[in-house]
Amino acid sequence: MATPVVRVGIAAVIHDPKTNKMIFGTRKGSHGSGTIQFPGGHLDVGESWFDCAERETLEETGLVVKAKKLLAATNDIFEQEKKHYITLFILCERVDEKEPVVLEPEKCVGWFWNSWSDVKGLMNGDSGASGSGSGSGQQGEQKFFLPITNLLRDHPDIESLMQRRQLMEQGGHVE
Repeated sequence: MATPVVRVGIAAVIHDPKTNKMIFGTRKGSHGSGTIQFPGGHLDVGESWFDCAERETLEETGLVVKAKKLLAATNDIFEQEKKHYITLFILCERVDEKEPVVLEPEKCVGWFWNSWSDVKGLMNGDSGASGSGSGSGQQGEQKFFLPITNLLRDHPDIESLMQRRQLMEQGGHVE
């Protein structure tokens, strides 16, 4: 029997500052199937976090992004599946105005745009909060992939954390 290992997952947080929304998708065919996620995947041996976020985003959505900053990390234990991940959330910016496309239909139902306030509302059962954009996924019952749930549990002030990270990237002073 193989010894269980802790894997590194990368989540690409693709933020559009014009709309203050991020790209989310609905998982399919793997642990967390039916839950809402960011684009992302496993870190390959020898790969940087930023390269992984950019690669996974391109492979899954067709979008070219520029990884800018480590936003946060979570410790994610999927007890039922007997899996353990450390998930690194990488803040990314769009390189162009293209919309996401489902390039791995066996892994994702569709992509859509949501704000953090919408996500928090959906987590709290607010049916008035909903995704938008051109993603083809139907959101249905709103369940979030464990790393996103843990991110918001650990960082309920995620909006201000993102603003601080963006200011740091721009060379601004952060208190």
